[in-house]
Amino acid sequence: MRDRGTGGRTASAARSLPSLALLALLLAPLLAGCGIRPTQVPTDFGAAPSRAPCSLSQPDPAAQTAGGVPVQVFLLCGASLVTVDRVVRVPEGTADARRRVIVARGLLEQLATAPSAGERAAGYATHVPAGVTAAGPGAKDPEDTLRLSVDPADLAAYALAQIVCTLSDSTAAQGDGSVVLGGPGAARPRRYACTDALRSRPATTPPQSTEVAAGAG
Repeated sequence: MRDRGTGGRTASAARSLPSLALLALLLAPLLAGCGIRPTQVPTDFGAAPSRAPCSLSQPDPAAQTAGGVPVQVFLLCGASLVTVDRVVRVPEGTADARRRVIVARGLLEQLATAPSAGERAAGYATHVPAGVTAAGPGAKDPEDTLRLSVDPADLAAYALAQIVCTLSDSTAAQGDGSVVLGGPGAARPRRYACTDALRSRPATTPPQSTEVAAGAG
């Protein structure tokens, strides 16, 4: 004798299957219209990539000053020296000899100024101490000498590298990749060169320098 209860349930379930399939077909467009999409792959790709080190997305207005001479200074970023744009004020009609000193002083002031917020975020830093300034040549110095208020030999490696490369690459020097620097004392000035090695490894590469004879360039 057949179990009517079991057979009835089986037949009822079989009749329900087409109805369930039809309901799924009707609901699919509605779910899609609500923005619901089935997915089988992860959608969390992590945070957006951050700015690359030593890369400024655009010139920082905080580092610019209107009405001056555009210049570049070398800041430390990572383990190397990298140029950033600055402006130095020079009065119009200034004689060349005086102009060199004014530009040198302006560059030293810019080097001693903390980088802007945008530059710090990109990894830029400076090691030049505040208060370092420059004067023109002494009585027996070559005419292109810049006498610093501190002996170059007393500066930290990073600071000296920044000063040498910044000044040698400016109108404060002769434009040959070197600059004649002396300290406040009577010691003979020396000609310092900004080399590729110094720019790449300022912490471990002392600037190349040679003593300059009295009155010689």
